This record gives sequence, C-alpha cells and structure tokens, in this order.
Amino acid sequence: MKVTVENKKGLNKNLKIFIDKETMNSYMDEKYEEIKGSVNLKGFRPGKVPKEILKRQFGKAVFGEVLEKVLKETSTKALEEKKIKPAGQPKLDLKTYGEDKDLEYVLSVTELPKVEIKTLENIKFDEYTVKIDDSETDKRIKEIAKNQPNFKEVSADTKAKKGDLVSLDYKATVDGKDFKGSEGKNTQLTLGKDLFLKGFDEQLIGVKKDDEKVVEATLPENFPEKELVNKKAKFNCKILSVKQSEEVKIDDNFAKNLGAKDLKDLKTLISKQINDEYKNSLDQLSKNQILKEIEKIKIDEVPENLVEEEVKVLSQGMSEEEVKKNKKDFEEKAKTRIKTGLILNEFGEKNQIKVTEQEVQAEVQKQLRMMPGQEKIVMDFYQKNPSALASLRGTVYEEKILILIKEKGKANKKEISKDEAEKILKEAHKQDHDHDHSHVEEKKVTKKKSPTTSAKEKKPVTKKAKSKPAVKKIKKVSKK
Repeated sequence: MKVTVENKKGLNKNLKIFIDKETMNSYMDEKYEEIKGSVNLKGFRPGKVPKEILKRQFGKAVFGEVLEKVLKETSTKALEEKKIKPAGQPKLDLKTYGEDKDLEYVLSVTELPKVEIKTLENIKFDEYTVKIDDSETDKRIKEIAKNQPNFKEVSADTKAKKGDLVSLDYKATVDGKDFKGSEGKNTQLTLGKDLFLKGFDEQLIGVKKDDEKVVEATLPENFPEKELVNKKAKFNCKILSVKQSEEVKIDDNFAKNLGAKDLKDLKTLISKQINDEYKNSLDQLSKNQILKEIEKIKIDEVPENLVEEEVKVLSQGMSEEEVKKNKKDFEEKAKTRIKTGLILNEFGEKNQIKVTEQEVQAEVQKQLRMMPGQEKIVMDFYQKNPSALASLRGTVYEEKILILIKEKGKANKKEISKDEAEKILKEAHKQDHDHDHSHVEEKKVTKKKSPTTSAKEKKPVTKKAKSKPAVKKIKKVSKK
C-alpha cells in the first residue's frame, strides 16, 4: 500500500491510496479459499470446486465483499500511518478498481486540530470550604424537631381541639345503606389538616375519648364507587383516643430516633449535611471556572463540518428565520463548545480516562433515586434509548476528566461562612440568569458523539450549574 497526502488546505486533506493488483488478487484468492468449503455445485465434491468455476459463478459478489474489506482496512491504516484523526466521516472517491486491477482511491478528510493540554496541569480555580457555625446546626435540628410529630394521650375528659390527633373507628352509610369501604378501624386524623374528607375534621372538634359522634360528609369526585360520588354519607364514629402534640425534646433519644448514635453525633451529621448542600454547588462553580479557563486556550482552526453539526443541534426546533437571524451567535457558541470538547477529550485520552459499565450503572441508580416512584419509567427509558445511556456515559466521562484537572491544577483554597457561600452562589446565579437573557435561549438536546472520542466514550459538553444549593429538611439522618 502506498499513501500520499495531497491538496493540503488547513485541516482539509486528500489521501491518495494505491494498492497494486497482486495484493488485491491475494485478497481475492483468500476469499475464494474461504467460500470453497461451503459451496455445493453439481458435479463437484465439497471443497473441490475449481477457482475458475467459482469466479464465473460468484466473481462479482466476491469482488464486492473484498473491495469493501480492503477499503475499510486500508483507509484506517492510512489515517494511522499519517497520524491523522478525522473530524467526522471521511469521503471516499474510487479512481481505479476491478478484478485483476490495481486499486486507487482518494480519501478526503477534515483533520482534527492539534490541541495543547499542558496548561491544564497548572490551571487556576477557587476551591471553597464552608465553615458551619454551631448556631446553624442547632437551628436545623430545631426545624427537624418541629416537624417530628410527638403526640401524647390526654385525660378522658379533655376535649379535642385543632391540631390534636384523634383515633376512631367508624361505620358509614349512604341513604341508610352500607357500601364497599364503609368501615374503618383505628383511623387517625390530625384535626385541622382536612386530609380525610372535606369538613370531616371540624365536626370532631370537642369530642372526648369514648364519645360516639355522627359526622356527615360528601363523598369526593375520586371516590371508587362511582354511583356514590357527591352523595352525602353518615359516619357513626367511636372515639378511641385524643392525643395532643408536645414539643419534642432534643436529646440523645431524639437523635437515636433519627439514626444517630447520640445528640453529639447528630450535630456532626447535620453539620456535614449542611456543608455538603453548599459544597456541591460551590464545587460546580469551581468546575465552571475551569471550563472558562479552558475556553481561553487557543486552537488555530475548528473544523467547519463540526461547527455545522453543532449549529444544527443548537438550533433544533427553531424556524429557518430564527436560525438565520442568530446564525453568527450559534456559530460562536458551537466553536466554543467544540473547542472545549476537543481539549477535554485530548486530556482524557492522554490520561487514559475510561468509563466502566459499573460507573454508568451507578449514575443510572443516582437518577432513579432522584425520581422516587418513577423508577420503572426511568429504567425503561434508558433501556429503550441507547443514546440517552450514551449521554449519561458522557456525563460520567466529563466528570472524571474535570476531577483529574482539579487534582492537577492549582486550587486557591478559601474557607467561607454559610452567609458568604449564599452570597457567592446568589451572584453566580444572577450572572447565569443575565447571560441567559442576553442570548437566544438554547434548547436541551442530546449530546452528539465527538469525533475525538473513542467508541466507548462521549464528548464532554460544557454546562453551567444551578447555583442555589438544594437545602432540604431531613426526616432521617443517614451516615455515608
């Protein structure tokens, strides 16, 4: 095989590839030997059919298969030999071909630009640690305690009031007749929440333990027995107990009920939880800083074919008029995203970063935990959409690259208070908001595969974090 690089125009190159007829004939002979053992022709024993007979019978089909194989092998080998990484699918133009002939073709390819990644090892970014005051931890624990129900039974002559927990048995009728689901045992209602039937709770205000009370209520629109919808039912209620809410005592027992060893351990866990809530968002700010620094790295030329593809992604779902109006803006965004993707991929390849199947499945499980009650829907979605699973793999790949860049970079470590963290995140959120309104809104799209990436990985695409931390009130503390 002889390979010549011609027509050098920046990243666009033509590779002239020549394979002599002797080599082509050896490929053909090899194929005939392969099929000889499986061909059955009248008058010939299996494996004994002469090559000339095979050529007459199957020549065209054999040559087609051989040509396809040779083109695939030699084009890949030619690109490797000349150390060319293609940006997209190369175009192939056959010049000379045929049985007992030389093969000559031209491979037109857009080459990926050379990327300098050495500067990534000294990249600068801010790394925050949030110092949580004891008062913040105590405040959070009090909020948790406030939301923990603590009811104690009152004396038999104490009347139920709003906010009390009433336990009762009931038997209901409509027009004097029983119906399916008309009985309830040890039903518990917190008076005033109106969670059972509209107006039911208020009729129990004033009842005492062992009282019998008839309550009337209208059966709702979603009542299972459709013929009883909007009908008035009578509930004969037997009051089993009345309990009043007491302030939860914050002590070791309270802590143990939440899964901690004791109150001291609970405070440690809550402090860590608050810190993590801010740390996740602040870590994303650090990553965004790194991505902005990467955007400053110069690449002489970005392949036009990749820019065109990315513009199509950015403008997906828009009218021709909108695309034309914002074409320049889209092209700039596309170039930035492609450039960042190329740099991150080069860094990933040089550092041999891989994504295992276990890591992808761990990310799927993370997605499932974020959508309780919809686990089956989410799992079915990933099973039926390989591109979505590949995109998830890309997210993991990008995350691993950015983590390694952080490890190799120069962190400017800052310890800040909770108030300072909120101020930083608020400002970052405002900047993102202003940035979003100064450009055409980008629609969410599936990440496309980058030509720089191996078949196992996906192209990292820059993305901005939501700046506000997801501060949650917990019911149960768990140790990680």
